Amino acid sequence: MWKYGLIAATAFGLSGCLDASDSVDQIARSSAKTVVNGVVESKFPGVDATPVTDCIIDNASSSEIVEIAQAAVVGTTSATTDLVVEIAGRPDTISCIADDTLGVGDLLSVFG
Repeated sequence: MWKYGLIAATAFGLSGCLDASDSVDQIARSSAKTVVNGVVESKFPGVDATPVTDCIIDNASSSEIVEIAQAAVVGTTSATTDLVVEIAGRPDTISCIADDTLGVGDLLSVFG
């Protein structure tokens, strides 16, 4: 019987770790978004940065998000900018940006 209690306690403890991990991930993503917005606005003036930023963050790896988020504290470097531009140039990111900034209705009005 004590085994079931131990299993339940372990599962409960792990769920707390997962919640903390999710919180850390959300904080890192939020910090990274601030940095990416600045890079997008400077590299692509006149472009609505929000959907582009979301696509870049969604297509970045966890380690890339952490690296970008660090720039929110220490400042954006050329390496940070290069990383953001590299992620923006990935096929999945380009597809996401196209979908988010040129919806089907927009395409129909352009080609219709």
